[in-house]
Amino acid sequence: MRYSKLLIPTTKETPAEAEIASHQLLLRAGYARKVASGTYTYLILGHRCLQKIMGIVKAEMNRADAQDILPPILQPIELWKKTGRDVAYGDTLSRHIDRHGRTNVLAPTAEEVMTDLIAREVSSYKQLPINLYQVNAKFRDEFRPRFGALRSREFIMKDAYSFDATEEGLDKSYQDMHDAYCRIFEKCGLDYVVVDAASGEIGGTGSQEFMIRCDAGEDLILSSENGDYAANVETAGIGTRTFDLGGEPTGERDLVHTPELKTIEEVGKFLKVKAPNFLKTLVFQRQSGGWVIAVVRGDHDLNENKLKALAGQDITMEFDLAAAEAAGFAIGFVGPDAVVGKDNVTLYVDHDAAAAQFWASGANQVDHHAKHFNWQRDVVAPLGDDAEAKLIVADIRNAAAGDPAPKNDGQTLVETHGIEVGHIFKLGTKYSISLDATFLDEDGESHPCIMGCYGIGINRILAGAIEQLHDENGIVLPMAIAPFEVEIIPIGNDKPAIQEKAEQLYADLKAAGVDVLLDDRDARPGVKFKDSELIGIPMRIVIGERGLAEGKLEFKSRTGDGAEMIDAEGAAEVIAARVAALR
Repeated sequence: MRYSKLLIPTTKETPAEAEIASHQLLLRAGYARKVASGTYTYLILGHRCLQKIMGIVKAEMNRADAQDILPPILQPIELWKKTGRDVAYGDTLSRHIDRHGRTNVLAPTAEEVMTDLIAREVSSYKQLPINLYQVNAKFRDEFRPRFGALRSREFIMKDAYSFDATEEGLDKSYQDMHDAYCRIFEKCGLDYVVVDAASGEIGGTGSQEFMIRCDAGEDLILSSENGDYAANVETAGIGTRTFDLGGEPTGERDLVHTPELKTIEEVGKFLKVKAPNFLKTLVFQRQSGGWVIAVVRGDHDLNENKLKALAGQDITMEFDLAAAEAAGFAIGFVGPDAVVGKDNVTLYVDHDAAAAQFWASGANQVDHHAKHFNWQRDVVAPLGDDAEAKLIVADIRNAAAGDPAPKNDGQTLVETHGIEVGHIFKLGTKYSISLDATFLDEDGESHPCIMGCYGIGINRILAGAIEQLHDENGIVLPMAIAPFEVEIIPIGNDKPAIQEKAEQLYADLKAAGVDVLLDDRDARPGVKFKDSELIGIPMRIVIGERGLAEGKLEFKSRTGDGAEMIDAEGAAEVIAARVAALR
């Protein structure tokens, strides 16, 4: 294509609204333009990249025997009510009332509509397994869209849904998708890592995320030093840690009046106690009745996923304050010893919080905290025979750099940031039961289909690649997903020989199947070179008067240190071969 005919509005200035490199460069290089908060128009360069990414994704999905279909973006809310996700998604789910007063949603994902299709069309085990996928627009009403394509309101996603008759079948479908994802990200030229992850609003029994490592990533990845373990912070385990609920008290329990001080920082400063010597105590209510108390060290964060895995998924911090007070909890000032003397309360303590040392904690009185809390004196001894059942020491906090790795092989966890570009889930029967997607087995008995779902963010792959691979001059993209593979830059629009060679090379490269951009603009060489670096075409051919007189063309790779001169005669064949080697 000819540069002069394309809308590529590059800019020198960094847009004030763009916080990270990928967002800045998508705008500066003319790949995209903002329409409104969280929504963008992708121009020719950005759209071509997205199309190439989608081509790679579709090829690998088809190779894995998944079927490409096109469900609607606008879906009746009744499907979402059947699964309860109209509530689970909350305000993120964008609702629309049509002229007949019917409520629909703009789909953020497609479990409901895909499962409903299977419920209508599949009835026998002979029709299983089946895997359906789409590449389509999605919409999530993000409260604060940010980072450009990384957290936008409207985006393109590939989502696939497998339906199996057995758990073994699900395992195979899941592994097939895992392997397909690895091939996709490798073909896109990304440095990625697969991490154990939480299922979140999607639900299910297990999931993994595919992460691009980069400093600007919103997600925290914890991995062992040798790389044989990786998980996001929501699920990362911690290796064996010793603890001691015994130990002599460090002093008499000292009650301190702390009016209107509730945070660890505020109370710690007032008491002159550092966060590692503070016990952070949180209260949860069981929807089925009863209470759970969780305790972590003051400089650690509670991991609710871990706590719910131990205490039950029905626990919540969204309880009525009056009910908590009636149960004897001084919310905001609760200490671990609040478990003593109460029925139907279980105390979960993280290993690092279950140590024999000086502790400060809530005092179970409004506007009061206590120094010299002691586990043995204040909790274990008063609980007596109930201690084993009511006090449980377990891993309930977020892992952090320096913690022992879960495999207990002497490795410690290291911390990096990443961008999630793919997520795969074992859903089980959560959706098939809700939406009556069942099949008859060989004996005529009915069973719910066993499901998996698998998502890839198309826009995120583009943004993630830019974030991971850019340099000080602009965008750097792998050959497979760059908008063009080669750019031809003739120097001297008024030189017939140069123009003739540029047109000949342009035609020859197109004939050889190379995706080529000819910069035929009437612009200075410096402008053309800067734009070429900014928009990130992997290979550049410069046709200049001196080189052409010697039968040479200048070849430069976007990531190369310098240029080289190649023979003008047969240049198309040489360049096409280099392109093919990098596709």
